[in-house]
Amino acid sequence: MVTTAPYGSWASPIDARTVAAHDGRPAFVGVVGDEVWWTEPRPSEGGRRALVRLRPDGAEESVLPAPWNVRSRVLEYGGQPWAGTVTEHGPLVVFSNFADQRLYAYAPDSDEAPRPLTPHSAVGAGLRWADPVLCPELGEVWCVLEEFTGDRPTEVRRVIAAVPLDGSAAEHRASVRELTDDRHRFVTGPRISADGRRAAWIAWDHPRMPWEGTLAMVARITGKGEFEDIRPLVGDLGTPAPQGGAAGESVAQIEWAADGSLLFVSDVSGWWEVQRIDPEGEADGVVASRGLCPARQEEFGGPLWNVGQRWFLPLENGTLAVIHGRGSTTLGILDPVSGELVDSAGPWTEWAPTLAVHGSRVLGIAAGPHSSYEIVELDTCTGRARGIASRHADVLDPAYYPRPQSRTFTGPDGRDIHAHIYPPHSPDHRAPDGELPPYVVWAHGGPTSHAPLVLDLEIAYFTSRGIGVAEVNYGGSTGYGREYRERLRGQWGVVDVEDCAAVVRALADEGTADRARLAIRGGSAGGWTAAASLTATDLYACGTISYPILDLTGWATGETHDFESRYLDSLVGPLAEVPDRYRERSPLHRADRIAAPFLLLQGLDDVICPPAQCERFLAEVAGRGMPHAYLAFAGEGHGFRREETIVRAVEAELSLYVRTFGLTRSDVPALELRG
Repeated sequence: MVTTAPYGSWASPIDARTVAAHDGRPAFVGVVGDEVWWTEPRPSEGGRRALVRLRPDGAEESVLPAPWNVRSRVLEYGGQPWAGTVTEHGPLVVFSNFADQRLYAYAPDSDEAPRPLTPHSAVGAGLRWADPVLCPELGEVWCVLEEFTGDRPTEVRRVIAAVPLDGSAAEHRASVRELTDDRHRFVTGPRISADGRRAAWIAWDHPRMPWEGTLAMVARITGKGEFEDIRPLVGDLGTPAPQGGAAGESVAQIEWAADGSLLFVSDVSGWWEVQRIDPEGEADGVVASRGLCPARQEEFGGPLWNVGQRWFLPLENGTLAVIHGRGSTTLGILDPVSGELVDSAGPWTEWAPTLAVHGSRVLGIAAGPHSSYEIVELDTCTGRARGIASRHADVLDPAYYPRPQSRTFTGPDGRDIHAHIYPPHSPDHRAPDGELPPYVVWAHGGPTSHAPLVLDLEIAYFTSRGIGVAEVNYGGSTGYGREYRERLRGQWGVVDVEDCAAVVRALADEGTADRARLAIRGGSAGGWTAAASLTATDLYACGTISYPILDLTGWATGETHDFESRYLDSLVGPLAEVPDRYRERSPLHRADRIAAPFLLLQGLDDVICPPAQCERFLAEVAGRGMPHAYLAFAGEGHGFRREETIVRAVEAELSLYVRTFGLTRSDVPALELRG
């Protein structure tokens, strides 16, 4: 029986606890022997990341009990936190433990507990490790070392280092061998050629972010396991980017081919494309590279937010497994000789940038509009792709899932704006004739990132109650080429705000959304866009701002971590050159323009967008008569991972809409707003 009820008042089986229990996704897939391993979230266990293995009999098993948390803090956003191999005694895994950031070695089939490989450091934020590569023949693990040299976030150096597997460095920093110097501010872990004679890695420096300009570095490996003849091979060598963009070439990933050539993803054409280069094939000091699948105007790579991301991997028969697409992504097999690309079939529209290969099998992590992220196996011999682990399971009737629409809108100056629209949807409710639904614009974080078209129970939480969602891939988003993502250059707080407004205005103009009941929400950079939107327009009736940037000057002068400490040079402009722009665009200095109620959510342990920014913002808002609420969560950092936090945040957001949109509901705690 279908019940007629106003939008926003519909009953739904998707409660906040269901949303929290399924928050997050598996990550960092790999192969150990014949087993598939990965990490996955545990919201009910304090938000830790568990290391999971898929045994040959199909059983999934957590490798380490709570409170072990397999997660690196390198660059704060982390990266590949584990590596494994098989010894005569069974699997051996090396992993980074979140609590102390030490590397540990563990043989899960033995009775021994994990043993530390690296020491503590009392300096600054200590020692951190990521993107490990096991070198059993040398008795070492090679990885990124992030070492703080002082108490400030920017007092840090990064090198590739070798850590003994025998534990001799567990108390002695001097036992860690440094394979590179710290000439570059940022490095990834090494990739070792099949013959073991060469290493390659990616490096970059301030003020560039890795999607603006990186170098592919190469070196010879001596018989003693040392690097020599270190040199840049391709990448940001000082040549201008095409299409009038900023100078720089972004190499997002590198891997060695079996024939000794180096495979890499570069955006020198304006799109991240797979290329091949012979490291020894110099002519007059120039090394020529060749695109393997050119002129498709698709992305075969993405922004390097996490050290160790992989968009492609070579297979043993010489073909390449590649993640590619425009907006959405798919997994394909590329013949590097002919350029032929054959895509896998299946319901997945988004592949996470993590791949592993085992013989003729490719392992990845993918999701679709009606399925959450799961471990997927592609058998390249048969062409069959299937979910094999962490499988999507419908925890409720999928009839309550949203029915998304991918659309392109027209923004200022006629520019395209890509968005995913999720209309209200319920199998047992309909709205009264003539009523238009409320809509919430979701601004993604990054901002050099994108909103994927995948099943998200948090979106379903709102759409199944009669509230529409518009996820906007505003100018600056990835997935549409370099020109599109560079629309934010110098324009952060302008283009993103305009694009979000253009989408929701179009929905109102066409009679899809209720113009009087529009809201905006976002976290991190999306929190900035939400806050900036509330200070720039009266379009929105309310907003939800999560762990945001609110004060550009403060964020650029020591209030964030090293990785993004110069990000604003491109997003806004160098502070020394445009100081007024930093002040004029900051919501902190535009608080008097906010004319809509808002909810502010913040983790108290956040070192990327610290709570101090929220506190200053609230001081500016105080006494202005604008209703608002502030919820701060102890033990949470940048992004919420604990079940109880997610439940409280989701219910508080709905409560804000209930109050602001004039909805009738009794299934969420009332949100106390202060003016």
